[in-house]
Amino acid sequence: MKRETLLFDRPTALVATRPAEADGRPRDAGRLLVSRASGHSHAGFRELADHLEPGDLLVVNRSATLPASLPATRKGGAPFILNLSTHYGGGLWLAEPRFSPAAPGPLPNLTPGSEIRVAGEEARLVAPYPGLARLWFVKFGGDTFALMARAGRPIRYGYVDREYDLDVYQTLFAAYPGSVEMPSAAYPFTRRVMDDLARRGVEIASIVLHTGVSSLEVETDVVEQHALYPEPYSVPRATAEMVNGTRQSGRRVVALGTTVVRALESAWDGRQVQPSTGFSRLYVHPGRPPQVVGGLLTGLHDPSTSHLAMLYALAGPDLIRGAYDEAVRERYLWHEFGDSHLILPQT
Repeated sequence: MKRETLLFDRPTALVATRPAEADGRPRDAGRLLVSRASGHSHAGFRELADHLEPGDLLVVNRSATLPASLPATRKGGAPFILNLSTHYGGGLWLAEPRFSPAAPGPLPNLTPGSEIRVAGEEARLVAPYPGLARLWFVKFGGDTFALMARAGRPIRYGYVDREYDLDVYQTLFAAYPGSVEMPSAAYPFTRRVMDDLARRGVEIASIVLHTGVSSLEVETDVVEQHALYPEPYSVPRATAEMVNGTRQSGRRVVALGTTVVRALESAWDGRQVQPSTGFSRLYVHPGRPPQVVGGLLTGLHDPSTSHLAMLYALAGPDLIRGAYDEAVRERYLWHEFGDSHLILPQT
């Protein structure tokens, strides 16, 4: 698939710049675009249960968000922000140096082996990630989790109007700290929505996938050649059994967020989902479509991103392009505090 297939026009005004709670609204007050093979419809997020079926299995991500944005300096250079992304053990992190929340870089004149100071602690640049020049491996000598607790802030991008406390970036399902960005498809969930799902007969299962920094734009001409970095995940035995039982009985597995798709598909052995823990290197795209999930509840994704390639793989380019035309026309809002999109290509 060519990169231009992932392009579409979205007015810059269609971006959510603040969380619902900043305006005194409940999180479930947002909008829901529902896309089926038969067409698209509009609802409030509180009506989610009305658009799922009894026996559907909704799989959620129980990862919690870390305060992963840290102040940094380098010798002879201006201060910058270091957004931690993924922990690979032994003090080694993948991270994104940024000038500011609105300026992703890459920073000039970074060299492997250079010493930097992060919130006053020494660290060393190891090497850029192959194929993703914005991301660097960084080696820390001390406890980075203690460093985040002392000096970290939630990662914030330039479209968000100001800094918000970490609890704004936690979802109803957050239990296991490890994501540097909120698994944002779950942001609008409230107890009221969960109660409605239970009454509807929708079942719930969970995985953990710790998300790294925001999905980068596909920079290769061929979508399938885009580089992705590994992210840690775990699919517990109970979830694997629920997913397999749901599929075997002809019912539908609906992923809450693209992170859940990656975790479940990484645990697929060709016949069923296996209990699995490791690092997901899987890139779900039209050349490698989903085998496990039959539906996806997600946010609205930017043009030319790997997340959009996953949506194309799940539902086909025509359905997704039609949905995004509808979302722009009806002025839905993008990004982590924005509106939601329920994709149900299968009956």
